[in-house]
Amino acid sequence: MREVQFREALREAMTEEMRRDSRVFLMGEEVAQYNGAYKVSQGMLEEFGPKRVIDTPIAELGFAGIGVGAAMNGLRPIIEFMTFNFSLVAIDQVINSAAKMMSMSGGQYTVPIVFRGPTASAGMLSSQHSQAFENWYANCPGLKVVVPSNPADAKGLLKSAIRDNDPVIFMESEQMYGEKGMIPDGEYLIPIGVADIKRPGTDVTIVSFGKMMKIALKAAEELAKESINAEVIDLRSVRPIDYNTVIESVKKTNRLVVVEESWPLASIASEIAFMVQKKAFDYLDAPIVRVMGGDVPLPYAPTLIEAYLPNPARVIKAVKEVMYLV
Repeated sequence: MREVQFREALREAMTEEMRRDSRVFLMGEEVAQYNGAYKVSQGMLEEFGPKRVIDTPIAELGFAGIGVGAAMNGLRPIIEFMTFNFSLVAIDQVINSAAKMMSMSGGQYTVPIVFRGPTASAGMLSSQHSQAFENWYANCPGLKVVVPSNPADAKGLLKSAIRDNDPVIFMESEQMYGEKGMIPDGEYLIPIGVADIKRPGTDVTIVSFGKMMKIALKAAEELAKESINAEVIDLRSVRPIDYNTVIESVKKTNRLVVVEESWPLASIASEIAFMVQKKAFDYLDAPIVRVMGGDVPLPYAPTLIEAYLPNPARVIKAVKEVMYLV
């Protein structure tokens, strides 16, 4: 095991896959000469050259489309969006081309492409640069959507995403790029669609993904001081969702809190709540509670950002609600 930054884990995954398979290439804004907007691709231009690490104009629709065409013709592109807020400019290519091509061609074409970059809030960036679109992309058949929470998962999941024959949306957090964590030595892959129980427990199930896992785990630590034993599940991917791991946990704990940064309507948390009540209704001892971002465009002011985002105190309150302690 060794300690690396989140960005380094992503870089290792891309570098290892590009060494393994000459069809893999990286394309996006500032990925080459500038070493990446967040230095994820640092040093990759020097190793692989400008034909495999490609700087693009500020034209997300254009280079996303080039990536889809390249994937249809046998290559395996990694398309970096500087932020998934900018992916809205390219969403026609992602949704109407990448996601649908295999179905519309009767299986004659696959689109083995990864769209990756930072998602959700990252400080005082205001409404247009702080949006969480995980549930938007998870709503589209034909896509896989991965949201890692730590360096080890990021590396193993990104390697799996690059090897996948379906288009994968790989969503990171700008605020996590510098965070460090232990990763295994040698090559390893983590399968897409398998959740991970980060903290076993017996009293309540807390489900989350991405950087909100830090909030969930911090809340669980504080709850333990009050002898409340929370089981914390990291979904890791939100399409496909590992419903079974969540349901089996709820059958044990009989209570569920879901933590998610996005807006409440049609969220991943809503989907989880629906499936649990459908498959494990008789095991629930309390209504499911969601801890979500605010139902407003994210403001700029730090005090309003704090009020908008989930935090450990809100999660603790939600847990105590489902345990009838408040």
